[in-house]
Amino acid sequence: MKMPWHIGLMTGTVLDGNIDVAFLRTDGEIIEEFGYYDLIPYDEELKNLLIRTLDEAQVWNFNGPEPEIFSKTEAALTNSQTMAVQKCIKLSGIDENEIGTVGFHGQTVIHRAPNNLSKGKTRQLGDGQTMANKLGIPVVYDFRTKDMKEGGQGAPLCPIYHAALLKKIGATSTTAMLNLGGLGNLSCYSKKYGLIALDTGPANAPINDWIKSFKIGQMDIGGKIAARGQVDESKLIEILKDPYFEVSFPKSLDRFDFSYKIAKGMSLEDGAATLTALVGASVGKALDLLPIRPTQLIVSGGGRKNHTMMQEISSRANIKVQTADKYNWRGDAIEAECFAFLAARTLSNLPISYPKTTGVLKPMVGGIIAHPA
Repeated sequence: MKMPWHIGLMTGTVLDGNIDVAFLRTDGEIIEEFGYYDLIPYDEELKNLLIRTLDEAQVWNFNGPEPEIFSKTEAALTNSQTMAVQKCIKLSGIDENEIGTVGFHGQTVIHRAPNNLSKGKTRQLGDGQTMANKLGIPVVYDFRTKDMKEGGQGAPLCPIYHAALLKKIGATSTTAMLNLGGLGNLSCYSKKYGLIALDTGPANAPINDWIKSFKIGQMDIGGKIAARGQVDESKLIEILKDPYFEVSFPKSLDRFDFSYKIAKGMSLEDGAATLTALVGASVGKALDLLPIRPTQLIVSGGGRKNHTMMQEISSRANIKVQTADKYNWRGDAIEAECFAFLAARTLSNLPISYPKTTGVLKPMVGGIIAHPA
């Protein structure tokens, strides 16, 4: 008997204006089949609303009542993503009765990692119950809050899915996975040390913000702008003195912890080059923290298409890099697939976070299941 389909949704902090929708046939342990995948764009109004919401979230910073814009954005985002799921079910031709759950990550608007004085806090916008009611399908959402209430980082959550992918190709502890979205996050597994993960540092977010600040586009396509620039090595050394890079795993970042403004005063090209080099250097720092240093990285996410970024990772982290596509994986879909996988695990009461991935004290089930009313 075939496993049910689960649908994963993802919109990252890089704010590319798209909803990633991925179908995965799984029981939350084995990946049986990759299904339909699509990118559904937000309309311009919602895209601008999200940008304003992230700005207000930074000002709010968990101090006092939530900004009024949150409820407006949550309703619009939930409606848009619900319609995206409905559209993709029709396009896929899959019978709704074969669908087990929808994994609805929502939009992270602010994330504060725990420290010695307090537990961390996080906020993802997304009304799972409303989506479940409209779809008539169970929806799993709010994947991070339980973990953080128990002292975890709430991120990264992809490692258990990364481990399943690596197992599918028979990879050993010499191979790790790196996802390059707004931030970089790294996952590796060995029999001796178990599953380990951490946010490596900034990835696409500050580079995109840098390009946008010059009003010449949304991103450095292919890394062509950075390729024309000169890395400010002294500035890079200064940035890498940030204590974050020396802290052991597990650890996580907010999208704005490393701002594009660290390149202030540089030319367009030199700023892009320096911010791109920072990605490579921070991956190297992260690899140096691991008990077993991998010799190969399989890279997913939008950053894998940035050739300059991939070169910087290879040279500055001293490691072989391969794109996820080389293994017939869908490099753009992996984060959305992950939340389909996590939804299946939540439905089966299986843990999604672990002591060496988020810092939670014991393996923990996460997410809230919303059944259609």
